[in-house]
Amino acid sequence: MSADVRARHHKEALVANVYYEADCDRSLIANRKVAILGYGSQGHAHALNLKESGIDVRVGLREGSGSRAKAEAAGLAVATIADAVAEADVIMVLLPDTEQAEIYAEHIEPNLSDGDALFFAHGFNIRFDLIEPSAGVDVCMVAPKGPGHLVRRTYTEGGGVPCLIAVENDATGGAKALSLAYADALGGARAGIIETTFTEECETDLFGEQVVLCGGTTELVRSGFDTLVEAGYQPEVAYFECLHELKLIVDLMYEEGIAGMRYSVSDTAEYGDLTRGPRIIDDSVRETMKTILSEIQSGQFAEEWVAESKSGRKNFHALEAAGHDLKIESVGKELRAMMPWISAGKQSVQDASGGQG
Repeated sequence: MSADVRARHHKEALVANVYYEADCDRSLIANRKVAILGYGSQGHAHALNLKESGIDVRVGLREGSGSRAKAEAAGLAVATIADAVAEADVIMVLLPDTEQAEIYAEHIEPNLSDGDALFFAHGFNIRFDLIEPSAGVDVCMVAPKGPGHLVRRTYTEGGGVPCLIAVENDATGGAKALSLAYADALGGARAGIIETTFTEECETDLFGEQVVLCGGTTELVRSGFDTLVEAGYQPEVAYFECLHELKLIVDLMYEEGIAGMRYSVSDTAEYGDLTRGPRIIDDSVRETMKTILSEIQSGQFAEEWVAESKSGRKNFHALEAAGHDLKIESVGKELRAMMPWISAGKQSVQDASGGQG
C-alpha cells in the first residue's frame, strides 16, 4: 500500500462509525458458504458462533491437524484448507500471522474465484503486503476485540464482544455490508461494530501489544517485583503487590475508566498514582513508545518477526524459556496454588480451544 493511500486511510478512520444489529442484514451471509481456516482460539469461536447463527460453515485445516477431532466433535464439517476454500465463497483466515502468506500462496489463492470474499481478523498480512489478493476479490476484516474463548462464551450467554470491521478492497460493491453481516452472525452487533481500516487496526494492535498490554505490562510487573526483592522484601509479598493486585486495578479501569479507578482506591494510592506515575512513564519512555510505533509503521517489526519465524524462532524460544525461569513465575505458581478459587469452575484457555489448524 502506498504512503498516500495509507495516510488517507488514517484520516478516514478518525471519526468512528458504530453499528448495531439494526444496521446489519444477516441475509447477506445466510446464503453464502463460509470457510473458517484454523481452529484455534478465534477459529473455534467463529466457526461455532456462525454455525449457531444459521450460517453454512466448514473448517479448513492442514493435513494431520490435531484440531480435526475437536472440530468434528463440535459438529462441524472439516476439510483440507484447499478444499474448504474451493467450496466456500467467504473465507476467514484465522491462521498464525507468520504462516498465512505461505498457506495463501499454496492453498488459498489457487482456489479463489472473482466475487469471493477473503476475510481476516488482523490486518498484519494485508498491511505489510505479505498477501496481495487479486482485484476481483473482496478483502475484508472482522476483528473481535477479545480472545476467542470470550467471543464464544459471551455469544452463548446472549451477548457479544465488540468487533472492528474494515474493507481493503470492495470488488463486488457489497464488501462492507457483508462484513457487517459476518460480524452480526459472530455476535459482535449485540455489543457494537466499529469501522476502521486494515492499517489502523494493524498498527494500533501491534503498538498496544508491545507497549502496554503485553510488553509494557510484563516488564513493569517484573521490574517492580525485582526491585522489591533486591531490596530485601519477601518475594511472596512483592508478588501480591506487583502482580496479584494488578487485576483489581485493571478491573476497575475496565469497568469505570481511569477516573473511576482513582475514585475507588484510597487517597494515598491516588496521590501516589498522580505524583509518581509520571516519573515512571516519563518523557524518555514516551520517546521510546514513539520509536516502537515508527518501527511498526515502517514495517521493521513485521520484517523482523517474519524473518525470526522463518529462521526457526531460535531467539523467540530462548526469550520465552528465559521468561519461564523467572523467580516471579515460581513464586506465583506456589501462591496461586494457595488460592484455588482463582481458577475454580473455569475452563483453561488451552482446553477451550484447539490448535491453530
